[in-house]
Amino acid sequence: MKKLLLILVILLVVAGAAFAAGQKDVDTTEPECASRGLLDVGYCDENGDLVADAPKNEANIKDPDVLFFTYTPLEDPAVYVDMFQPFLDHIAKVTGKEVRYYTTQSYAAEIEAMRSGRLNIAGISTGPTCFAVNLAGYIPFSIMGTTDGNYGYRLQIIVPMDSDIRTIADLKGKTVAHTEESSNSGNMAPRALFPGEGIVPGEDYEIVFSGGHDSSILGVFNGDYEAAAIASSVLDRMVDREVVSMDKIRVIFNSSYFPTTSFGYGHNLSAELKANIEKAFFTYPFAGTPLGEEFSAVDGFIPVDYKTFWAPIRTIQEFNNTKYTFDDL
Repeated sequence: MKKLLLILVILLVVAGAAFAAGQKDVDTTEPECASRGLLDVGYCDENGDLVADAPKNEANIKDPDVLFFTYTPLEDPAVYVDMFQPFLDHIAKVTGKEVRYYTTQSYAAEIEAMRSGRLNIAGISTGPTCFAVNLAGYIPFSIMGTTDGNYGYRLQIIVPMDSDIRTIADLKGKTVAHTEESSNSGNMAPRALFPGEGIVPGEDYEIVFSGGHDSSILGVFNGDYEAAAIASSVLDRMVDREVVSMDKIRVIFNSSYFPTTSFGYGHNLSAELKANIEKAFFTYPFAGTPLGEEFSAVDGFIPVDYKTFWAPIRTIQEFNNTKYTFDDL
């Protein structure tokens, strides 16, 4: 028995050495880059567009047989699996790849999946888009919009219908639900914008984190929260699905429009695959589809670039001294 174990150990050592030797023939390191900007180590931005360049080392460029897609976990992820399936079928037809839905429960989990390569295509919420760009090599190229170029959502403050809160000033001394640290409308925008309205979040009112826009909306609807900062697009969809009704909710504040959820892919996909993914997005007809029914205010996907469209979001995050780390996410 001891002799048999010794032979097995020797075989494992030899096999491991052979594997390691084989690995030396494949150099997957990236050449040092001249400019990185705010991007994490491992990503370069030598053209100054603020998103990760394609890998210089061809060994790091991926063309997987199966593509994984997810939509930002703003609400119950199960709601979107069936809704997005016809769209995933369209991506599969255009790219020639199998496409599967990848369920995540948080912004951090979604971005970590993109960073590790387990996730290839994603819809990522407005604020976390900046984290995904800088931490995971995510390239946003589209958002939902109309054929005439309209897009976006507003930060709203909502209160129970019978509340005595009528204005932003009335939030003083109250407890207000924010969603998550990295959320734009759910946290960062109120912190940046409300001081101009005479209210400093966290000082003039107490902040509690609900964990998500749907939780904040349901909390106000059920009278659990005195007020909440939320994304108008999420409230609109929940009202359309009759999850909540506006007879119990009142909006006391609307901001200007922000870009909504971005859609993009990992920086390390092949150029041909990236082009085909974009083609799939821009040729998908919303009319008569589950996506068209859910997102009835838009006509389909429209092209965007991160440097231009996310400029106001980056300004808000800079005001909040945001650091693009998983701890801050």
